[in-house]
Amino acid sequence: MAPMLHEWDNFYITTGSASASLIGLSFVVVTLGGRMPSSDVADGVRAFLMPALIHFCGVLLIALVVLSPFVSPWPVAVIFCLGGSGGLAYLIKNVLMRRKVDFVSLHWLDWIPYAVVPALGNASMIAGAAGLIAEKSFAPYAIAGAATLFLFLGIYEAGDLTFWIIRNRREQ
Repeated sequence: MAPMLHEWDNFYITTGSASASLIGLSFVVVTLGGRMPSSDVADGVRAFLMPALIHFCGVLLIALVVLSPFVSPWPVAVIFCLGGSGGLAYLIKNVLMRRKVDFVSLHWLDWIPYAVVPALGNASMIAGAAGLIAEKSFAPYAIAGAATLFLFLGIYEAGDLTFWIIRNRREQ
């Protein structure tokens, strides 16, 4: 474990376990929508499930990297920097896709959890990576903040998926 993150192992064990459990639970929720028309399911998966799974998998990856026996903070920082940069690229793609999807209209306040908060989480992960390399005391807090944001974002998005499935099953 990178020396700066040594005292954080219980936090990452807990968040990693929670995200792994929620990944499995997300697939259970999707099976509830199995009787919907396939085009509706595909649109719902792209709009709701994939971002939730990306965030849950991001938390799991953060936990696995932090708990890995790296002796230097450099590999951890590189992985987090690449993950944060890739997360920002995925966020831009996802926001553009959600704007084109016609079966759901998002109010301007809905863009806060779908665009602003993920951008803050990815920026926090990049800042934490830079802090690890520079050996700054804020680094573990920035990384833990990113993991916490991603965990709550995944829960929020999984809730949206569940409500979308329930609403669309009633209309049939």
